[in-house]
Amino acid sequence: MAEAPASLRAQQFALARHLRDPRTPAPAGIEARRLAVYRDLLYANLQSLLAGNFPVIRSILGDADWQATVRAFYAGHRCRTPLFTEIGREFVRWLDQACANDATLPPWLAELAHYEWVELALQISDAQPLPAQPVQAGAAGTAQLLAGVPVVSPQAWALAYRWPVHRIGPDFRPPEPGQQPTLLLVRRDDAGEVRFAELSPLAFRLLERLAQAPRGRDCLLALAQEAGAGDRDAFLAEGAALLRRMADEGTIRGIRPA
Repeated sequence: MAEAPASLRAQQFALARHLRDPRTPAPAGIEARRLAVYRDLLYANLQSLLAGNFPVIRSILGDADWQATVRAFYAGHRCRTPLFTEIGREFVRWLDQACANDATLPPWLAELAHYEWVELALQISDAQPLPAQPVQAGAAGTAQLLAGVPVVSPQAWALAYRWPVHRIGPDFRPPEPGQQPTLLLVRRDDAGEVRFAELSPLAFRLLERLAQAPRGRDCLLALAQEAGAGDRDAFLAEGAALLRRMADEGTIRGIRPA
């Protein structure tokens, strides 16, 4: 296929720049009324999509600041993908940079955006777990979890934030990060619902270590040493019970041989 003439490409780029940022001059020869229809339609679709993906941020910022934020993203961000479902992730990427460079934006805004985006990301995730045997019920399953390699669901994400993102809203805007990181488990259950739960430091580290595919017992022994546990047997019992709960709720999807 022959390339478009340079004049046509220049006109297309000029039109695209104007539609994204009306302060940029429009190409000559296009009726202003028609340009306004395109501008309003494209912006309204983008704004509606982002408002659905980030309802907490939308409610916190209010109409004027929300509209200004969306327009700044629309005008200034170069997306890495044409996929419609990835626009929310592109917004998170843009906010990472914007918050780092603009002191007028709330310092927790980028982390809150990531927290809100995770729900959509898990809803549409099609990642498949590694082949694994099912975990048996009761003590036999606990023994499996210790002797084998627990397989964590790819739809179960352990996340750490500086800010208490799960509590931020119109009535709570923290002035400082928490003294301890906010540790969360976000997972999609078998019914397709995305669930959020706080994690203890032990549970968070356990999930981090399980990503390296050790045996369950070896993972807990390493954690016991890391924590300086005085009573190793008690620590192993607590860790085994935690593995059992993760398997029961679906965070751990099965066992692979060591």
